[in-house]
Amino acid sequence: MKHRLRTIILGACLMTFPPAQAASDLIAATEAGRTEAVKALIAQGADLEARDAQGRTALLVAVAGNHVGAAKALLAAGANLNAQAANRDTPWLLAGAAGRAEIVAAMLPLKPDLSLRNRYGGSALIPACERAHVETVKLLLTSGIDVNHVNDLGWTCLLEIVILGDGGPRHQQVAKLVLDAGADPNLADRDGATPLAHARARGQGAVARLIEQAGGRVQR
Repeated sequence: MKHRLRTIILGACLMTFPPAQAASDLIAATEAGRTEAVKALIAQGADLEARDAQGRTALLVAVAGNHVGAAKALLAAGANLNAQAANRDTPWLLAGAAGRAEIVAAMLPLKPDLSLRNRYGGSALIPACERAHVETVKLLLTSGIDVNHVNDLGWTCLLEIVILGDGGPRHQQVAKLVLDAGADPNLADRDGATPLAHARARGQGAVARLIEQAGGRVQR
């Protein structure tokens, strides 16, 4: 009877996950977008801040895969939106760069650390502008983010809109958004070329007009 009882207890223990296994399963479930499994593992006490081989937490994996349900469950459980991976991505930085508007909206009330920088020395706003993630840019601009931050390339978000953008409707929209939010239209690159100079050189007439209307000049 004692042996049988011991077997039952051992079997019951095997039905729960040790912390390390639970953490591994949490990242795997998140990567697969299995929201209910993520919630179950959180309830079992899985380590929310465990890392995979790339130094990514489950929350960063959720952002990468745009698994909104899993991301919201992890955020609600207290997952760190500022945890940096080996490549310096954080859930917040990647959510901005990848245009994960719904996830960004869920992160805003949690007060992300706006001082953290990606591997290019940029904020969440700069790549969001470069890729013309309009709705994400609107959200990021409500966070108090520095609209004139200069990254390691010597570029602001406005310069990236022009230099790396196509001048089309979406890039025009984000240009107007950041200019209206206080982006300096005359902050030049390291060679002294202003956003207006770059816009004209690239034939981006509509963007150039927006910059001119905001007081932009060809030379600083």
